Amino acid sequence: MTFDDEVRKINEKKFEEMLRRAKPQSGDAIGDGRPIELTDTNFREELSRHQVVVVDFWAPWCGPCRVVSPVLEELALEMAGKATFGKLNVDDNPLTSQQFGIQGIPTIMVFKDGEPVDGLVGAAPKQMIEARIRPYVSEAKGSPYQ
Repeated sequence: MTFDDEVRKINEKKFEEMLRRAKPQSGDAIGDGRPIELTDTNFREELSRHQVVVVDFWAPWCGPCRVVSPVLEELALEMAGKATFGKLNVDDNPLTSQQFGIQGIPTIMVFKDGEPVDGLVGAAPKQMIEARIRPYVSEAKGSPYQ
C-alpha cells in the first residue's frame, strides 16, 4: 500500500465517522432538540423510551406539512429536555398511520407514557401547537413547567 492510499483510507474513515456523528439517530436522548425519525419498525420502541412524544405525521409532497415542520423544529429546541419530537412519513410508514387513523396531514399527535392524549390536524400557528403540548409537558416528571 502506498502512502497516498493509506492517507485516502484514513480520510475516508474520518469522513464516515463525521457523517455518523452528524446524522440524527433514532433513540437520541430526550432533549437534544432534534426531531427523531419514526418508522413502522421503531415507533412503539421510541414511544416507550420517552415520557412525552410529539409526533408529526407528514409527507414530503404536503405543502402544509412544509409550513408546520419549521415550527415543530423550533418547539423541539425550546422544549428540549421536556419532550421528544418525532416525524413519521405517512407514505413510507402506512402501518402506523393506519393504526392511528391518520386521514389528513399534517397531523400532530401528543403521546404521554406511550398513549395518544391529544392532537390536531392541519397547519396551525406555533401558539396553538404549543398550547396543545404544554399541559402534558408540565405533568412530566421533573418538568420546569410545574
